[in-house]
Amino acid sequence: MSKPNSTSDGHLPPAEAVRLADLLDYVPAAVVSRTLSQGPAGTITLFAFDAGQGLSEHTAPFDALVQVLDGEVELTIAGKKIPARTGESVLMPANVPHALHSEERFKMLLTMIRG
Repeated sequence: MSKPNSTSDGHLPPAEAVRLADLLDYVPAAVVSRTLSQGPAGTITLFAFDAGQGLSEHTAPFDALVQVLDGEVELTIAGKKIPARTGESVLMPANVPHALHSEERFKMLLTMIRG
């Protein structure tokens, strides 16, 4: 499958429709990411997690929105387990411990809101 065009810095091309899940491939035993937009108001980053991968518990100083583009993930926010599947979104509040893990591969779009 061919990849849509992108700018030389990896950001999204302006005025062009793209399928986000197609912008990043899975890599065996790895987590890969691509920053699509970064500015003073926040960042938008695309992630692809292979099966069994995740992020250990941490906090962030800003709210973050997870949008699952492919597969399924289990988020843990303040000790509460939250499953999310393709097409679902979860808001992770600022300064609250969170982690994620999946037994299957998945892709997500993470929007960090700095405002």
